[in-house]
Amino acid sequence: MEKPESLEDFYRRKFDWMPAGIRQEIGHFNLFRLEPFVGEKAQPVPYKRRDFYKIMLVQGGGRVHYADRVMEVKKQALSFSNPLIPYKWEHTEQIRKGCFCIFNRQFFREFGNLSQYAVFQPGGEHIFELSDAQAAQVQGIYDRMFEEFNSEYIHKYDVLRNLVFELLHFALKMQPSSQYKQQQGNAAQRIATLFLELLERQFPIEENHPQVQVRSASDFAQQLNVHVNHLNRAVKTCTGKTTTQLIGERLFQEAKIMLRHSAWNVAEIAFALGFTEVTHFNSFFKKMSGLSPTGFRKVLK
Repeated sequence: MEKPESLEDFYRRKFDWMPAGIRQEIGHFNLFRLEPFVGEKAQPVPYKRRDFYKIMLVQGGGRVHYADRVMEVKKQALSFSNPLIPYKWEHTEQIRKGCFCIFNRQFFREFGNLSQYAVFQPGGEHIFELSDAQAAQVQGIYDRMFEEFNSEYIHKYDVLRNLVFELLHFALKMQPSSQYKQQQGNAAQRIATLFLELLERQFPIEENHPQVQVRSASDFAQQLNVHVNHLNRAVKTCTGKTTTQLIGERLFQEAKIMLRHSAWNVAEIAFALGFTEVTHFNSFFKKMSGLSPTGFRKVLK
């Protein structure tokens, strides 16, 4: 699959110009209104990973492809994009207006770890349908962002970081409280978290990650410097699933993404996912979905 879209790629695609200072150590932040890019002026949004974060308020309908999921926005929504997950929007001609901010990891380098929040995690929720009252609240936060962004205040980027956190926590509060129960930070939880992070870092398959390198429980145990039995117990205790189950589910998710969005043939996808034989990949995919990889692709057409 294609390499991630960089901030430089984004500016060239959207505006055909580049702002100064994108690579400064302070990081990068920018703010835009959606009107020039939607409705009759809608531009196609390619399905790919970006190497920056994006938070967007959309007013109007549309369809979003996130990894292997497809979500419908009926009226208005707040969306969160991160460097781990490829995405694209469809039917942007139905979107009336909105606004969005983009920023890179360096912008928050000394101000917190964004990956700890569910809206920026691979398994978290990324699209939040809003009521009219909620949309007005979010628009109010963006109005304050624009005011601050256009000001001459010397510390305005500190204020803008706080406003980004306001958007983030606004969405998190919309999720059921059960999702916020913190598990005990014991050794088993730390090992399981490291396993899941190592598993996720191998995806998506693209130029920078052309093939899965760590596929078995013993491979992960070796990478994490723990005994495989200790790893299996920790993962089972903390997730309720076996290490093999989680690896298989993630490979299956990536297989669906590649079959849906890449031009690679089945043999190329099988090789990229670490299968030594195409027949093994076919059997694996059919067991998980009830369809062969080729059959799955035909259903999508």
